[in-house]
Amino acid sequence: MPKKWRLKKPDPDRQAFLVKELHVHPVVAQLLINRNVIDPVEAKAFLFPELGQLLDPFLLKDMGLAVERLRLARERGENVLVYGDYDVDGVTATAVTYRMLRRLGIRSRTYIPHRMEEGYGLNADIISLAKAEAISLIITVDCGITAFDEADALSREGIDLIILDHHEPEGGRIPRAVAVVDPKRPDCGYRCPQLAGVGVAAKFVQAVTGVFPMEDLDIITLGTVADVVALTGENRIFVRAGLPLLTATTKPGLRALIDVARLTGKEMTPFSVGFGLGPRLNAAGRMGSANISLDLLLSDDPGNAMALAQSLESLNRERQSLQAEVVEEAMEIINNDMSYADESVIVVYKEGWHKGVLGIAASKITDKFGRPSVVISVQDGLGVGSARSVPGFFLNDAFAHCAALLESFGGHQRAAGLKLRLDRIADFRLKVNLFARDVSAVKDLTPVLDIDAEMALPQVTMDIVRTVEALAPYGEGNPVPVFATRRLMVKSRPQVMGKDTIKFWVTDGRGSFSVVGFGMGSDCSELRMGHAVDIAYTLGIDDWNKAPQVQLMLKDIRPAK
Repeated sequence: MPKKWRLKKPDPDRQAFLVKELHVHPVVAQLLINRNVIDPVEAKAFLFPELGQLLDPFLLKDMGLAVERLRLARERGENVLVYGDYDVDGVTATAVTYRMLRRLGIRSRTYIPHRMEEGYGLNADIISLAKAEAISLIITVDCGITAFDEADALSREGIDLIILDHHEPEGGRIPRAVAVVDPKRPDCGYRCPQLAGVGVAAKFVQAVTGVFPMEDLDIITLGTVADVVALTGENRIFVRAGLPLLTATTKPGLRALIDVARLTGKEMTPFSVGFGLGPRLNAAGRMGSANISLDLLLSDDPGNAMALAQSLESLNRERQSLQAEVVEEAMEIINNDMSYADESVIVVYKEGWHKGVLGIAASKITDKFGRPSVVISVQDGLGVGSARSVPGFFLNDAFAHCAALLESFGGHQRAAGLKLRLDRIADFRLKVNLFARDVSAVKDLTPVLDIDAEMALPQVTMDIVRTVEALAPYGEGNPVPVFATRRLMVKSRPQVMGKDTIKFWVTDGRGSFSVVGFGMGSDCSELRMGHAVDIAYTLGIDDWNKAPQVQLMLKDIRPAK
């Protein structure tokens, strides 16, 4: 689908100011401005993030109450249960919290609900297990902020609850618990509200022990990147410091995971974590029980760790097959129903789709059509759905508007889940689209490509590539810089290689660069040598069997204007 190019407006005055204050390249200064990092102190912290910049964990509302309750549990010799979630963020948050309890000698165990059998979040059925094992304190990680009934039920049974979460509170309400630590609480005011669940767990460990858990920063980095939270503020500090530790980790579980992902000996990046490690660790929770992933992270035995990692590899292949099936069927439904063409939010459903891959399918659909999407699997008259959104369209607001039609919902602004009856799906589709009509982000259904700056081809040098890397690590909230160059000639015959990848050369008459477009072979099927084109791209390096050379990684292409 053709994209609308949205070029960021240059700001020469601010650019010159940052160049003078920070002694950086003008391109870097403009990239900072594009990311709304315009204060020199903030910009310096962004370019040179350090662990010493981490905030005081006690600035998080209720953190003092949480720490005091755990101190009492340790003094009294109580049994503590860590209750997590089945995605990478939840599993890593569980691992980090449990490892801290183990180091402190606190009697503890973990529990992660089964996605298919129990669903997301704190389940009141945990009461029977807690009573059977004399557990008097439960700590939720990456869940709990909407567990109102469950919190009340635990209280009636005399079981205390600490909630460590990062999801949006429902209508600003907070469950009744000993402590509710969530940077998105309306009364919290924490300067880094975009922490992942594992980030909140890390701040809890920091508050309890008095030091940040460097020994687990590799796990914290994995969870932070995999949860696709904004890589700004403390998240950026975690990931910048943690990626080298993840590359060199000595944890048997992480080493085995890196090995089965065929990343051994390679430097970890947000891309390799997000697309190599994350999906494999996520596969267990999507296909069955996430305890395999948790056991892997906690394993101290290399042999056991490799067996667990190989199980995850097998589950991930199965997940990929089911995902492809759901995406193909959903695309067929959408393409065969002309009514979708005029709708701002895509709502698609079918009986029997595997619930573990709905979120990935929604991501694929949103990427394809540039619109929010909700993918629903129906079984026994009940639909369970996952949704993904675009910038500016907040799913939690949209679902709250449709709450009367839903059995339940929850999540983030850009990723959320819901349950509703089959006979209400049509009404929900209508109502969520009526809501979307008033949201400017989805009024124009043309996908948008944000471009940081235009560059002439002579400006594209190896020095610029290395200079721009000062903004890494990239991710949500800090995207890879995209540049555009206009009126180039296609110098070579475009070649389509494996996995729909296209490669060709472009020239401005003076210099030439190779261009690679992953997954863009079909988009460039009519491209011919001699065509005049405008291209949008990110900067890469081609060092395959030769000296490193700059390569343009294609994001979009169109006839030259």
